Amino acid sequence: MSTSSSFASSFPSSSTTPAADPFAARHHKSLPRELRTEAAGLTWSAFENTYAPSSGPFRLGSWSERKTGPGMWDFEATLGIGESICKTGASAPGPVAAMTSMLYDAGCPMEILSFHQHEIGHRTATFLLCESAGIRLWAMGIGESHTESTLRAMISGANRLRPA
Repeated sequence: MSTSSSFASSFPSSSTTPAADPFAARHHKSLPRELRTEAAGLTWSAFENTYAPSSGPFRLGSWSERKTGPGMWDFEATLGIGESICKTGASAPGPVAAMTSMLYDAGCPMEILSFHQHEIGHRTATFLLCESAGIRLWAMGIGESHTESTLRAMISGANRLRPA
C-alpha cells in the first residue's frame, strides 16, 4: 500500500471578532484547556497567525508513505527549508515519528508533549504542545485528513520554534 499527497495551504477566511475561545467561536469545538487560556481574547485571524503561521523557514510540499512490513513504513516528504527545497525520508512506525525525524535532521529537534484533534466538518484540526531547547508552545494545523492536519501542526510548531 502506498499513498502520496500534496498539501496546499487552505484555512477558512478570517474573522475579526475577539472571542474567549477563537476556535470555539469559529468551529463550535473547544481548544485544549491550556491553549484556550493562552488564546483567550484573540480574533480568529490573530489566533491563526500565531498558532499556524503561514510563513517561516519550514514548508511541507508533498508527503508519501509506503508500508514496508509489520508496523513499519517508509515516508518521503518534500520540504522547503529556508531558501532550499529538499526531498527527505524516514522509516518509522507512523507519520508523527517520521516527521519528527525529518525535522530533527533539518535542524529543528522537537518533542510533542500534548496532542489533540477535532473533526470540523470534513476536515481535521490538530493542536500540539511542542518543545525544543526548553521552549514550549502550541501549534495548530488544519487538513483534509488526520495525517495532513498533524503534519501541518508539526510544521507550524517548527516555524514557531525556529522563526525565520
